[in-house]
Amino acid sequence: MYKQNTMHAQKDIFDYSTFGLTKKIKKLEKSEEYFFYKTIFCNINEDNFAPIYCEDNGRPNSPINVLVCAMIIKEKNDWSYAQLFKQIEFNLLTRISLGLFSLDGMPFSYRTIFNFQRSLKIYAEQYGINLFEVVFNDLTAKQLAKLELKTNIARTDSFMVDSNIRSYGRLELLIEVILRFYRILSKKDKDKFLEKFAVYQKKGSQHYIYELKGSDISHEYVKITEAYYWLKTYISDNYSSTKEYEIFLRVYNEHFKIDNNNKIKIRDNKELGSGCLQSPDDPDATFRTKRKKKYHGQVTSITESSNPDNDINIIVDIVTAPNNIDDSILLNDRLSEISKKLPDLEQLHFDGGYGSEDNDKEMEEIGITPIQTAVRGRKAEVPMTIEVKENDEIEVTCPGQQKKVAKRTRIRYKVCFDLELCKDCKYKDKCPTRVLKDYRVFYFRDEDVRKTLRHNNKKYLPPDKQNNRANVEATINEFTHHAKGHKLKVRGAFKASIFAFIVGIAINFGRIYRYCGENDWKDSIIFFFHFLLV
Repeated sequence: MYKQNTMHAQKDIFDYSTFGLTKKIKKLEKSEEYFFYKTIFCNINEDNFAPIYCEDNGRPNSPINVLVCAMIIKEKNDWSYAQLFKQIEFNLLTRISLGLFSLDGMPFSYRTIFNFQRSLKIYAEQYGINLFEVVFNDLTAKQLAKLELKTNIARTDSFMVDSNIRSYGRLELLIEVILRFYRILSKKDKDKFLEKFAVYQKKGSQHYIYELKGSDISHEYVKITEAYYWLKTYISDNYSSTKEYEIFLRVYNEHFKIDNNNKIKIRDNKELGSGCLQSPDDPDATFRTKRKKKYHGQVTSITESSNPDNDINIIVDIVTAPNNIDDSILLNDRLSEISKKLPDLEQLHFDGGYGSEDNDKEMEEIGITPIQTAVRGRKAEVPMTIEVKENDEIEVTCPGQQKKVAKRTRIRYKVCFDLELCKDCKYKDKCPTRVLKDYRVFYFRDEDVRKTLRHNNKKYLPPDKQNNRANVEATINEFTHHAKGHKLKVRGAFKASIFAFIVGIAINFGRIYRYCGENDWKDSIIFFFHFLLV
C-alpha cells in the first residue's frame, strides 16, 4: 500500500540533539550530502510511484524517496549493494543524504530494493512509462528554471553500453540454449533427449567447443540442427509458457529455416541480423561494430544545454535503445520531446552520425538549425557547393569555379555548366555532372539542399562557437566512467535505461554542487534550497 514519506521533514538536522554531535553542525551544513538531501531527495515526487503499489491493502511501502536516492547514490559512488547497505547503516553523511536523521534502523532491506526495481520494470512493460525518466525530467525542469540557463543552444552525442554478458560464438550459443532448455525438461523428456544427444549434456557449451577441432565444426552444425529440429518437433509443446522455451524458439527461428524440400537447414551467417540473440542471459542485447570494436548491448544518446554564456550546462534528455539503431533515428524519435523541454532551442550541434533527411525536415519545421561537425561516409571526389541566397535562389559552384543559378524542374533542380569551360577543367573526368550536347548538367533534389546547408551551417558561426559540440565528449566520459570499458554490471534494456537516468541525475547534481561551491556558499545554497523546495 502506498504511503508518502514525510518523516524526514519532521526532524531538523540543525537541532542540537541530532546525532548528539553539536560541534559537527556547521560542517554538515556545507556537506555535499546535505546539499543532495535538499536539492535531490526533497524534490522526489513520491506520488509518481503510487501506481506500482496496491491502493487499499498490504503493508505500507518503504520510503520511495529513500529507495530512489539510494539507487542514485550507489551509482554515483560506484558502490556494490553490500557497500551501499554498509554506508547507509554506519555512515552519518550517507544517512543525511537520504533524510535519515538518526542512527537507528535501516530504511529497507535487500529484498525491498530488488522488489522495487522489479515493480518498476513491470510497470514500464505494461504502460510504457519509466518512472526514473519521470524523476529525471522533473528534476531537470526545476534545475533549468532555477538556474535560469539559456537553452537556445544544445548538443548531443551517444555511447555504447555493453550488457554484462559473455560473448558467445555461434555454435557455443546454440549449444548453450539447448542445455538451458534441457534443464527444465521432465525426467521422461530428459531421458528421450539423452538417447539421441547425450554428448551435449556431458559438458558445458564452453568446454564442448574447446575440445573441437576445426575440421569438426561443419559436422557439429549438422548435429546441432538435428537436435533443434527434434526438440521443436517432439518436446517443446509441453513447455511453451517457460522463459527457456521462448529463448529456444527465438533461436530456432533466427538460425534455422525449412527449405523447399521441407527439410531443416541452418542459415548462412550473412542471413543473421544484428538483432539476433546475443546471450540467453540478456534477450534485449543487440550487436554492433563501431570503429572496429564489437559491442553487445544498448546505446544511450544524451542531449545537454550548451550555450557558452551559461556558467554551467546540464543534461536535459536521455534515451537508451538497442545498439543497432542508427543515431539519426534515435534523434528523430527524440526531436519533438527535446523541443518540448527546450522550447526556445535554435541550434542543435551533433556529429555526422545524427544527420539525415528526416531530421533535416523535422528541424526545419520546428525551427532548429542543425550544426553538423563532421561529414558521414566518403567525401565526394569532386564536391559541388550548393548555397541558398537571400533571395531564395540556389547557386551551385563547381570545383572549376563556375557559378550558376539552379532552375527548378518538376521533381528536382538542375544546373547547366558551360561545356567549353569544362573541357579544360582538371576535374572533368571525375565530375558528377552529365555531359549533354551543349552543356554539362548537374541534378540535385531538396534533400541535397538541406544536407548541404547542414554541412555548411558551422561555417557561418563565429570562430569561438564552431566547436560547441566538442565538450559533449566530456559528458560521455562521465557516463562511461561508471561503465568500465563501456560494460555495465547489469543486463537488460530496462536496467540499462535506469543506469542512464541515474547517472544523468548524478552528473547534473555534481555540476550544480561544484558551481555553488565555487561561488558564495551562503547565497547559492539558500537560493537553491528556497526555490527548489517551492
